[in-house]
Amino acid sequence: MGKLTGAGRRSLTRIAALGLAVLGPALLLTACTADEEPEATPTPSSVVVQPGGPGEPNTTIAPEDYEGAPDGAPFTKADATFLTDMVWHHDQAIQMSVLAPERAESDQLKTFAERIDVVQASEIDLMTSWLEENDYPVPLTAKGGDGSGPRAPGHGHDGAMPGMLTDAEMGALEDASGAEFDRLYLEGMIRHHEGALTMCKEVAAEGSQERVLELANNIAADQAAEIDRLRQMLDAL
Repeated sequence: MGKLTGAGRRSLTRIAALGLAVLGPALLLTACTADEEPEATPTPSSVVVQPGGPGEPNTTIAPEDYEGAPDGAPFTKADATFLTDMVWHHDQAIQMSVLAPERAESDQLKTFAERIDVVQASEIDLMTSWLEENDYPVPLTAKGGDGSGPRAPGHGHDGAMPGMLTDAEMGALEDASGAEFDRLYLEGMIRHHEGALTMCKEVAAEGSQERVLELANNIAADQAAEIDRLRQMLDAL
C-alpha cells in the first residue's frame, strides 16, 4: 500500500470520527465524568499556531504570548494536553516508520510500519482538527495533519513524553539497515507504544471530554495489541 494523499487521509479521519461516534459506552480505561469543572488551558511548551478568526490567517506565537482557549471551551487542561502531546508522540512513530521501506530487512516489518504510518497520520488529522475547532494551538509539526511541518524550536525528543526515543536513538535508527534496523525499530516501537499506553491511562484518570476519552481508549486497545505483535516479530529475529 502506498502513502495516502491528503484527501485519503482526510477520508480516514472522517471514518475514524464516525467510528468513535458509534462506540459503546464501556471504556477499557477508567475515566472521570464529563461534568467536572473545566481547568485552565495549559501554556504550550513550544512555538504554536494560533488559529485566526473567519477570513483571517493563522498566526505563529511564542508560548509566553499564548492566552489560552476561550472561556467555556469543552476540553479540560488534561484533554487538551493529551491531544497536543499525542500529536507529537504519533509524529515520532511516523518518523520511525517511514524509514522502514528503505532500511528494514523484514517484509512483515515493512507492512507493519506502513500501517502505523497510515493509522497514526489519520489520528493526527483528527486530533489536530479537534484542537483547531476549539481554538487550541496546534503543534507546528502537525500542521497539515501529516507531521511534515517544521519542528518547533526547542522541542526535541529527549525526555519529552513517555516512551519517546531520544535524538541519539533516532539517529542510530536512521543510520541502521537490515537486521540491525529491524531490531532497533521493534525495540523502540515497543517502548514507544508502552509510553502511549501510559499517556492514555493518564487522560482516562484526569480528562473529561467524551470524544477524547474514546479516542484514548481506542489508541490504548490498538497499541496494546500491536505490542504483542511487535514482540513476536522481535522474538523471531
